[in-house]
Amino acid sequence: MLKKLAIVFVAVFGVLLAVPTMFPGTTRFLPSWMHPINLGLDLKGGAQLLLEVDTDQMFVDKSVQLYDEVRSALVDRSRGIIRFSNLRNADGVITLNVRDADDVSRAKGRLKSVLGTAVDVSSSGNVVRIAYTEKQKQEMINDALARSIEIVRRRIDALGTKEPSIQSQGGKYILVQLPGVDNPERIKELIGQTAKMTFHLVNENVSPEQLASGHAPSGTMFLPYMENPSQMVPVYSRVEVSGESLKDSQADFDQNNMPVVTTVFDASGARRFAKLTTEHVNERFAIVLDGRVLSAPNIREPIPGGRGQISGGFTLQGAKDLAVLLRSGALPAPLVVIEERTVGAGLGADTIASGKIGSAVGVMFIVLFMIMVYGIFGFIADVVLLVNLAMIVGVSALFGATLTLPGIAGIVLTLGMAVDANILPYERIRDEVRAGVPTLRAVDMGFDRSVKTVMDGNLTNLICSLILFEFGAGPIRGFAVTLSIGVITTLFTCLMLSRVLIDWYMHGKNKKIGFVRNK
Repeated sequence: MLKKLAIVFVAVFGVLLAVPTMFPGTTRFLPSWMHPINLGLDLKGGAQLLLEVDTDQMFVDKSVQLYDEVRSALVDRSRGIIRFSNLRNADGVITLNVRDADDVSRAKGRLKSVLGTAVDVSSSGNVVRIAYTEKQKQEMINDALARSIEIVRRRIDALGTKEPSIQSQGGKYILVQLPGVDNPERIKELIGQTAKMTFHLVNENVSPEQLASGHAPSGTMFLPYMENPSQMVPVYSRVEVSGESLKDSQADFDQNNMPVVTTVFDASGARRFAKLTTEHVNERFAIVLDGRVLSAPNIREPIPGGRGQISGGFTLQGAKDLAVLLRSGALPAPLVVIEERTVGAGLGADTIASGKIGSAVGVMFIVLFMIMVYGIFGFIADVVLLVNLAMIVGVSALFGATLTLPGIAGIVLTLGMAVDANILPYERIRDEVRAGVPTLRAVDMGFDRSVKTVMDGNLTNLICSLILFEFGAGPIRGFAVTLSIGVITTLFTCLMLSRVLIDWYMHGKNKKIGFVRNK
């Protein structure tokens, strides 16, 4: 009995999850986690942008950084200066002439040890050639695409847009779909900011009078604080460390249990950061994003391992926000809008209206057919079918799925499979009764012997939908999500709920089944 009550409870709970979608006006009386299902771009209307990651400009910036690293490695006094000339950067390839032929192998060894396996170092005579490997270039592109998607998502979320669809497409493109947004210009302005993040030393020699006058000395910039634009910070124009070298940042607590932000740089950034913090202890450096100062902490001690700690009287939320900005605030490459499309809400409204009419007509015919053919058992199947439909909508809303036209197709397909999953046990029951088996025993045998067939058919669909979700994108994923949820709810309602309702109808008696007739 407890098992039956548990099955009914799950079914009722699934139906209640669909109430906010079916009756939007009831949301104010329900818990916050119960909300209507989100409609996709094709149903609700909105904006769609196709962005291209400008990898050409990214490689130009990377080659400039590589140029500086090569020069710094060869003029490192602690390891001995290697004399060279004609240091050039041509199309991302760094070349230089080593003056002493005996130093060529030493120069190559130092560059390999400093730059690692990311670059290819070769020589011809006294000419040394340094360039990124093809493997490293592809990794840079993949990393830039992944980071750009994360940054775009964070920026768009600031608009309060529900369920934006942001995904990679074609190797270096990002498809952005924003249901309910009818002003793509605002989105383009938000996304188009490259948000270059840099680390600068603070010029402590600037007087308050100079700061008030706004006339910055040569080599110095006056930049506003992000949280207080009226307060300016004098920073040196020279970039000490680029934000692209930042590998990770997280909110944490220091030894006094005060919120701080921890930073981790890659190999190149770690070397630059170590040099900065070693040579400028007890000085301040500014973290600059989009021309505004996020923070200007004091360098307490050298940080040689590429791991830093930023403190400044943060609240925990402030530390988390700063960690997010540091971790994903700077686009690794500019984004170019190559396609823009606006979908009117009227199209979505017409589609929804047509879908409602089509669904109502389809459900009505199914209900009448099942009752005509299977009588009271057909009525039970209709109840189970409606519960199944409500559970699909409710569970989809609970998990934050977005309903699109392909998603509706997935629901329709699921309902077709659900009808089939009810017919199979009923036909098996009919065969058992005709064979002279008592009704109660026939019901048990009908469900037991049809379980395998129903499971096989639905699990095959589930496997296909999981493959579509893994390798598909956009609307295909929406179809896969609704189909997957539908398969699970179908197995639950048709194999468990339906049997419970039939058991309650039978009341432990061998009642006559109307749809069973003698041949």
